[in-house]
Amino acid sequence: MSDGTPADLFFDAAIGLLHRVRDEEAGAISAAGTLLADTVATGGRLFAFGAGHSSLAAQDVVYRAGGLALMNLLAVPGVVGVDVTPATLGSALERVDGLASAVLGTSPLRAGDALVIISLSGRNALPVEMALSARALGVKVIGVTSVAYASQTTSRHSSGTFLKDHCDIVLDSKIAVGDAELALDTIPAPFAPASTVVTTALMQAVMATAAAALADRGIEPPLLRSGNVDGGHEWNGRVMAEYGDRIFYRH
Repeated sequence: MSDGTPADLFFDAAIGLLHRVRDEEAGAISAAGTLLADTVATGGRLFAFGAGHSSLAAQDVVYRAGGLALMNLLAVPGVVGVDVTPATLGSALERVDGLASAVLGTSPLRAGDALVIISLSGRNALPVEMALSARALGVKVIGVTSVAYASQTTSRHSSGTFLKDHCDIVLDSKIAVGDAELALDTIPAPFAPASTVVTTALMQAVMATAAAALADRGIEPPLLRSGNVDGGHEWNGRVMAEYGDRIFYRH
């Protein structure tokens, strides 16, 4: 590790990754935002899914001040967060064949909708099967993943493929395999993961792109405002009433 405190070095690593994603994924971010805007404009619904810590970036765009009201969380019981006991159950469920198909079969997803699937490795059965099954339903799929895993690890899905192989658009987070940015001679394992920082930034960049794309077409983006500013609840009530048939976290 070079000069600088661990905090300084982590910030430098995260900022470097954000610069890479901004510069190298600009086209994919624009395409993903446009896809979401197209979906909204044509009456479709928006969903986001992530397992384990990847779910943090999915949750960050749902029912979010400054975000699109139409973003819904596609939740798979036991894999959304570390609140389940034991926490290792979520990791185990990600590897279960057939789980994604069962979830999609009982979800509101239908042809014409869009689904963002977030999986850092993209190698487990759950995200791969979810992408495959969603596209078979006529759903557009945006994958947010680290493409490096596809060349440095093996798939855990029976097809031998990765999430990136079954998406209409792929956003590469550039996160190195293992998701740890720092190393010290005095610490036996690498540490300081940056995937949440980068993946959340990617998602917000896509949301911003979608909102601007809708406005460019003369469509008011269905954005939520903070309930902690005057008039926020009234604003949100109007948006939710107008788009209530496409908002599932209120049902």
